Amino acid sequence: MTFLETTSVGSAETADHVADVVVVGAGNAALVAALAAHEAGARVLVLEAAPQELRGGNSRFTGGIFRIAHDGLAHLLPLLTDESRGWSEKVSVGPYPAQRYRDEISTTTDGRADSDLVDILVGQSYETVRWMHERGVRWELSVGKLIDPAKLPEGEAYSLPPGGALRAAGEGVGLVEDLFGAVERAGIEVWYDAPVVDLIMDGSSCQGVIVRRPTGDERVYGTVVLASGGFESNPEMRQRWLGPGWDLVKVRGTRFNLGVPLEAALRQGGQPFGHWGGCHAVPLDADAPPVGELKMTDKYSRYSYPYGLMVNAEAQRFVDEGEDEVWLTYAKTGAAVRAQSRAWAAQIFDQRTVHLLEPRYSTGVPVESDTIEGLAEKLNVDPDRLRQTVDAFNAACSDGSIDPFRKDGRAACPAGQPPKSNWAQPLDRPPYVAYTVTCGITFTFGGLRIDTDARVHDLAGRPMPGLYATGEITGGFFYHNYPAGAGLVRGAVFGRIAGEAAARQAAQRRAEAARRG
Repeated sequence: MTFLETTSVGSAETADHVADVVVVGAGNAALVAALAAHEAGARVLVLEAAPQELRGGNSRFTGGIFRIAHDGLAHLLPLLTDESRGWSEKVSVGPYPAQRYRDEISTTTDGRADSDLVDILVGQSYETVRWMHERGVRWELSVGKLIDPAKLPEGEAYSLPPGGALRAAGEGVGLVEDLFGAVERAGIEVWYDAPVVDLIMDGSSCQGVIVRRPTGDERVYGTVVLASGGFESNPEMRQRWLGPGWDLVKVRGTRFNLGVPLEAALRQGGQPFGHWGGCHAVPLDADAPPVGELKMTDKYSRYSYPYGLMVNAEAQRFVDEGEDEVWLTYAKTGAAVRAQSRAWAAQIFDQRTVHLLEPRYSTGVPVESDTIEGLAEKLNVDPDRLRQTVDAFNAACSDGSIDPFRKDGRAACPAGQPPKSNWAQPLDRPPYVAYTVTCGITFTFGGLRIDTDARVHDLAGRPMPGLYATGEITGGFFYHNYPAGAGLVRGAVFGRIAGEAAARQAAQRRAEAARRG
């Protein structure tokens, strides 16, 4: 990094620095952008608001799933670690064509997602993951999320959902470690404890950022890539944009995504875009901490609800637990829980399905009873009402067994309750087991408008020179809901685009400055 000068402003010292490309953030989207800019010939500086031990943003807390278009297991095998390739005989993965990917984004977003941005996300998904693989990011099959292949009977293969088949080895922690390894090998400089509080503008042209350091504010000049996440860790902004009650929800990830660079970009004329009242929110253990803990990452999540019933404090069902595969419903189910009394619910299972619970349930303390009434008392809900809810559901179920690993069409439509479109069978084999959950927010959907070159647009719809964005700070991709793994892919695909484009613009700026003398 080239030090230019230190000047005195009032009683405070303000240091000025320059880089070709300044990347704001240090998660998946930011680090991919930094690597791409570096490889395009730029001098890159990464600014991380967190201290080094807490680096990595929301990416470090994720399960690491990357939803990419592919042609099936054989297409994925070249990306996988040797250990994961060893499970290929125990796992089957069908193709996940680009059109299905686009269709599932359209379905989950009610058709509102920006089609041009989605086309880039889907069309470059496999190539971006391959590019990351070549730079040291390790990939594996996501079998461990749902089942241990070693426990499958001889000759049986577990069918992985094709859209959720691939994840970073070591999940989010492994992803961040691998990306930082690549950044460090490249010699890219990273500043920690360096939150960005504003942009340096010349009209609508971004010239750099202002960084609030322990010793005072510092100006860093260069072409800027914003990759600093949304505003999910900011209770004031959650209340303002998501609505009443959202200020009290639990945060699954980093406490540093406070929306400050996002607000700075809006204040400087960036165009807001997307679903500002929407977010990725999931069922989270009711006793989870208020903000994500790195030692637990995403282990407080509770996603096995399709195999049971979910009831609120009034002992009533309130969602279709079997609407679709869990990776297409979990990100909206947290909001449904938040809308209930006390933002509380209980997921109830019996001995038909308790063996299907994800390994993550082991981090919680179950409530158990041999009777529905006894379970209700331990959950502090009305025993008679819970008995009525369960009896009505059971009466609506048909005979036969469910197929837990694919949508089976076994539906129940109890009077006065939501339907259960798949995996519906009676809840009647004690002992009964329940886990209490609340709402955990992951990231917000509203953000900056970017184009297919990752350029931020101003209020007049014009690209803002010197300003790019990627990841959760951008809007227009997700509305109401979200297909699992598409967020990490969005950040990586547009991170690579933003990094390369920012490097090109930085080179142009250098050339123009040289011509001017």
